[in-house]
Amino acid sequence: MKIPVVKNILEANERISLELKEMFDQKGILVINLMSSPGAGKTSLLEKTIEALKDKIRLAVIEGDIQTTIDAERIGKYGIPTVQINTHGACHIDGNMVKDALPSLNLDEIDILIVENVGNLVCPAEFKVGEDYKVVILSVPEGDDKPAKYPLMFQESKVLLINKIDLAPYLECDVEKIKREALKINPTLEVFPISCKTGEGISAWTEWLLKAWEKKKSS
Repeated sequence: MKIPVVKNILEANERISLELKEMFDQKGILVINLMSSPGAGKTSLLEKTIEALKDKIRLAVIEGDIQTTIDAERIGKYGIPTVQINTHGACHIDGNMVKDALPSLNLDEIDILIVENVGNLVCPAEFKVGEDYKVVILSVPEGDDKPAKYPLMFQESKVLLINKIDLAPYLECDVEKIKREALKINPTLEVFPISCKTGEGISAWTEWLLKAWEKKKSS
């Protein structure tokens, strides 16, 4: 009995996601679905991204958490439009949640919308939110076996950010192995080793983001 229920949920979300995607396309908004396990550094990446791009492009953020507004408050300090979604136990953000959050944003004043999903390497990969691209962050302390353990996340993503590379010398984690294993699953994956602490690799990520927006704007 569970299989039809899950299928119906995914199909309903797909319809809503397509509606959102069409609206975002009409507005020329690039939408990124940012995913990771808890503590991998999604909010820290957003802070670095905002610092690098706030004078070049109009950014907005939808923050997803099970509880609290802690991350939204961190992002809100940068003066960009930010909306908090609390899922109250749900392990992901879905299209309907994003749709409900949009009235709090002026879509005519946004170039790039980043949806920071709930920390989870499983569910967010299955639920679209109208995004152009899924981006996954994997931090070095999580280990180099995660692509093999959670292949769908890497299969569905356009970009892999390997965060906290500044810790690599102190941990038993092979960053090159992460790249190899992820590219086995998804040969078109773009991989950027980064450190939100030192800033290493952030410029490569923000340049990719700008190019992705420029490509959408010109299409």
